[in-house]
Amino acid sequence: MSGLPVASNFYMDTTFHRKGVKLLPNEFFVTTEDIVLSTVLGSCVAACIHDRTAGIGGMNHFMLPDDSDASRAASDAIRYGGYAMEVLLNELLKGGAKRERLEAKVFGGAAVLAGMTTLNIGDRNSEFVRRYLALEKIRVTAEDLQGTYPRKVAFLPGTGQVMVKKLRLQQEVASATDGPSIAQREQTLARELREQRAQRAHGEIEIFGRKGASPYRDKPDLATRPKVELFSRPKAAAPVVGVNGVRRNNQTVEEA
Repeated sequence: MSGLPVASNFYMDTTFHRKGVKLLPNEFFVTTEDIVLSTVLGSCVAACIHDRTAGIGGMNHFMLPDDSDASRAASDAIRYGGYAMEVLLNELLKGGAKRERLEAKVFGGAAVLAGMTTLNIGDRNSEFVRRYLALEKIRVTAEDLQGTYPRKVAFLPGTGQVMVKKLRLQQEVASATDGPSIAQREQTLARELREQRAQRAHGEIEIFGRKGASPYRDKPDLATRPKVELFSRPKAAAPVVGVNGVRRNNQTVEEA
């Protein structure tokens, strides 16, 4: 995986009692080890994909749906969903996974800042990942996309188990990402996109994809989406639940 933006922030996870890897934006990780992969999402999306039979799984974390510039360096290109998904799938298949056995769980795509609703990044990311997986014929077994809350995701790649905690925006989550807070990241992304739109005036370039019709523009068939209510609405405290909808009382996905 030389030259690819592989996550390298290792830590000891005190909840799952095993080694873990924290994914920052624009990173991915694929493994056969019994470890936990974790990340924090705002409008970004993470796809957690695994092959239970081969005991291999991986996660990515991308910021934007797609990009038309194929000449970008890998470290920059993976911020776009098209490249991030391609890299993740290729590394899984190279590691022994079989395409027909792959299962995906997808998270993120929230509109966590009021100004982000006009840019529509979270919705576009969510539509993109659904459409991409449908076109690749990879079964989505669970999803928790869109809404207004940031999310912390912990993924066990060998078994496919995912735990999710919804966060309030005012919570300081820099410790979970080892970087800027969710609010800071979203503000930076919004500023970058506004600048790009200003530079690409007069409708010459579609900022989120190739000029002209996009295969990801249409909404997916709602009948094919998993019919699972994953989470209840957060009230006083942010709940922690499994992707099968079972509430886990007094359990968090916070690390040391």
